[in-house]
Amino acid sequence: MTSNALSHETSPYLLQHKDNPVHWQAWSTDVLARASAEDKPILLSIGYAACHWCHVMAHESFESDAIAAIMNEHFINVKVDREERPDLDAIYQSALNMLGEQGGWPLTMFLKPDGTPFWGGTYFPPQAHYGRPGFPDVLRQISNVFRNQKDQIEKNAAALGSALAEIGASGSDGSLSMTRIDATSVSAIQIMDFQRGGTAGAPKFPQPTFLKFLWNSYLRTGNRRLFEAVTISLNHMCQGGIYDHLGGGFSRYSVDEFWLAPHFEKMLYDNALLVELMCDVWQDTKLGLFDVRIRETIAWMLSDLHSAADDGLFALASAYDADSEGVEGKFYVWGLEEIKAHLGDAAVEFCAAYDVTQYGNWEGANILRRNVDDVDSDDGRATRLASSRQILLNIRRGRIPPQRDDKILADWNGMAIAAFVRAGLVMDEPDWIEQAASIYRFVTTHMCDDTRLYHTWCAGQARHPGVLDDYANMARAALMLYQATQQADYLQDAVSWTQVADTHFWDPDNGGYFLAADDTRDLIVRTKSLFDNATPTGNGLMLDVVARLYLLTGDDQYQHRADAIIRAIAPDDPRALMNQPSLALGFEILHAALQIVIVLPDARDLNTSIMYRAATKLSPSNAVVSVVSPKTALPAQHPAAGKAAIDGKTTAYICRENTCGVPITSPDDLIIALSPTTRA
Repeated sequence: MTSNALSHETSPYLLQHKDNPVHWQAWSTDVLARASAEDKPILLSIGYAACHWCHVMAHESFESDAIAAIMNEHFINVKVDREERPDLDAIYQSALNMLGEQGGWPLTMFLKPDGTPFWGGTYFPPQAHYGRPGFPDVLRQISNVFRNQKDQIEKNAAALGSALAEIGASGSDGSLSMTRIDATSVSAIQIMDFQRGGTAGAPKFPQPTFLKFLWNSYLRTGNRRLFEAVTISLNHMCQGGIYDHLGGGFSRYSVDEFWLAPHFEKMLYDNALLVELMCDVWQDTKLGLFDVRIRETIAWMLSDLHSAADDGLFALASAYDADSEGVEGKFYVWGLEEIKAHLGDAAVEFCAAYDVTQYGNWEGANILRRNVDDVDSDDGRATRLASSRQILLNIRRGRIPPQRDDKILADWNGMAIAAFVRAGLVMDEPDWIEQAASIYRFVTTHMCDDTRLYHTWCAGQARHPGVLDDYANMARAALMLYQATQQADYLQDAVSWTQVADTHFWDPDNGGYFLAADDTRDLIVRTKSLFDNATPTGNGLMLDVVARLYLLTGDDQYQHRADAIIRAIAPDDPRALMNQPSLALGFEILHAALQIVIVLPDARDLNTSIMYRAATKLSPSNAVVSVVSPKTALPAQHPAAGKAAIDGKTTAYICRENTCGVPITSPDDLIIALSPTTRA
């Protein structure tokens, strides 16, 4: 007799549903075969552990014996963690969009026994509500149609299946130029909210890759509106309720346009991408607020997301839930009297600084936030507020916390590695680079089989074949570590993972990389992600990787691959480039990166380490630093090829496109040459 089979899984999200009366199964070819044998439709439910509305639907419907009975009688019920299987999620989110519905989670899709979708939605209430039909009514109607109107099912499935196949086959034959990219960034100004930051309206997402695109355009063009678009956004995020002012770290998004009320889940990827963006902006502005938030966010990631294996190696867990004790945000909010009781006389100053009032600023409670212009310039006040924050943080640690999703994902940890390296270089914190190297060792030890990556690691098990985003992010992480250490193994790993991507993910017919590998056997179609979402798309990141490999090695195969990526995914409509900022960022590396070459003399030079540290600390994020020893040489086509050390001293050459500046032998002169005002 069939029963709930999720107790054998490792995903925290799937385990949340192991005691449901629904006879949930994990996705597998065996389950598809069983659906075919029983001629039953599949009810596919996709969510993730930190998803608030996933919990709501679970409590309302999946824990209901009456609703579960309908599901079990008429459907093969399959539960998927979208973070474990982004390849599956991409397929069925696309199918829902083709039905004219906005995607999201929980995703509720109805499939033929072979896995082809024919109808779906997202959240359904237990009774008709919110303008949506009740879930039991949906279940009965879908079952009736499947039994009695097979022709309609086949028609819908055929149309969706054909459209899904077109996603994988799409090729744009597009082109890009720096002029076009700069024009797109100027157009993007029109959608920005210059009063509160972010794009106009609610909800507000951090969009760090999009903001990085605007920031790089500012660095190239000097357009102050682009500068303001990014700095205003970061200021409001860093001071708003989306930031955890006690524990550090950013929530996934704000439900309002003021950055006050977050959707309280905290994700690794958001925080990694925001750290890297803040480092870029701090490098140019030296604004103290960003310095503080970078340090607090990294500290939160290393403490609260730290997850160790039995051998002592560690990586970072995925996320924290929005809910605790079944209530969204309960762990994070405060009442005025509660704060007074804990802080005593210090409560007045603290409440004024953090917008705490008797009636609250959100649903009768208080989300801590700062006025955007309220910076801690008074040392005494800063010390007192820090003391109050620590007292409240200690109190908060006694509350029942949200559930942590302990699942380790290769792609998200790759983002964290890159962020830690970037922060370590820019802010002179070598320990962060060591932490990045430690996380890297975890992935290569526990999530790698020769050159093939696993996507997840949880409860001591590596599972699920790596997707394109794993290879792209880990290759980029390897290149960042190579930049910081000049250890050749990192460069070789990036080369190896790029070879795997080319072998198993590249579309030889239309160009671009598929999300899933060619030997992934349980998919009805392989999709190709062209546009950035909360994270940059794997295709955009692979352009970053192959562009850097070309500049570092001079191997023409990487330039050819970069050109092929651009032809495949560059949009025909210039406005669509706003949705592909990672593509634009990768293109900039290929065609306009700052290249800094450190040429070592025959004899030992005490200035060598100072020159190299200055190059990696002061150069922008899209720069490529190369070190040439007396026994090595740059590729023949490199603009600095053949250039030598001057007068037996370590010599730096700063090159852009095909031109190099004068040789620099003084660390002080290199620092001046790489300062933001000079290199701009």
